[in-house]
Parts: sequence; structure tokens; C-alpha cells
Amino acid sequence: MAEFELTCFDRSGNSYKAALMLELTGCDWAPRGVDYFNGETRTEDYRAFNVMGEAPVLFHGDTVLSQSGVILDYLAEITGRFGPESPAERREIWRWILFDNHKLTSYTATLRAMRSLLKTGETPVTEFLDKRARGAWDVLDRQLRTRDFVIGDRPTIADLSLCGYLFYDGEIGIEIADFPAMAAWRERIRALPGWKHPYDLMPVAPLPETA
Repeated sequence: MAEFELTCFDRSGNSYKAALMLELTGCDWAPRGVDYFNGETRTEDYRAFNVMGEAPVLFHGDTVLSQSGVILDYLAEITGRFGPESPAERREIWRWILFDNHKLTSYTATLRAMRSLLKTGETPVTEFLDKRARGAWDVLDRQLRTRDFVIGDRPTIADLSLCGYLFYDGEIGIEIADFPAMAAWRERIRALPGWKHPYDLMPVAPLPETA
């Protein structure tokens, strides 16, 4: 039995953040597939260990954690990798994780879901989300014009959080090539030893027949 277990599925960028951290740090971990699109996370059995009804969830001994940012912080502490080296760095890392959760991932993931999974076509909602996502991408691109990684010259969990949805090429409707600093940063993440694409790292979650 693996030391760590992670509920996750291939289309979840939030799951990918945690799965990539486990993989890059060489943890002994196993994925637990989630039938997300057919409602598994909404069942009482699932909500018994995560009342929020979301993935990912990390199991490590008696520790059960949800929310990707918290999981990343915990794994950085446990493994001694990709974490802060000072209190000031911790605050800066969390500044960018919170930005990611509230701005970059929130708009990007919702836009991707509408365009590629729900296939809504272009609507006033997708127009709004596209504008907001591009604004968040521009903030990150500006940050990366003067440094290799988000807080400086080495990758941290801030980078792993921010990149969670950015490897789903062709599914978002925004070209990362339009943000050159982000594109170069993404290649640096891709070059990290142990990196894998989300579709190669996590179990497939089948779409419902009506999708």
C-alpha cells in the first residue's frame, strides 16, 4: 500500500497540482480515481471524508486534507521540497496561491469547462470569463518577465499551483504563446525531473453519456 493516496482525475487541474507535487518529490503515492462527471463527489460516502465534495483529497496516515493549496503546503513541509526558505517567502508563496485560486484558476477552469466540456459555444458568460482569464494571465506573465519562477530563481508550490490548468492545450481557448514569459516558464516546469502531463499522471474520469 502506498504511503500517500490522492483522489484525482485526469481533467482536474486542481488534482493535477497535488499529483504533480507528489510525482516531482518522488513520494510513494497512488491515485484513487474519481468518477466526477457521474456524481461520485456528491455522494454521501465521498462527503463523509470531504464535506466540500471536491477533488483532490490527500490521505496520509491519519491525515486527510482537501483543497490543493493546503495539500501543496503540507507536502512541502513533509518532503522539504518546493517550500519557502523564510517567513517572507512563505507569505509571497501564499500570495500567489491565493491569486491563483481566486483569479487565474477560477476563471481559466470555468472557461475551459464551458468551452470544452459543456460545449456551450460562445456566450456572454464565456466572453466575460475569457476577459477575466486573460487579465489574470497577463498579471502572471508580467511577474515572470524578470524571473525564472514565480518568486525567484527556483520553483515552489506557487508555481505548481499556478500551472495546474495550463497544460490543457487547445481546451481553454486562450493561446499561451500570446503570453511569452508564461510560455517560457511553462517549459521550465515541463523540464523538471519527474514531470508528467495530467493525462499521463491521473486516472481517466469518463464523461457522462449525455456529454
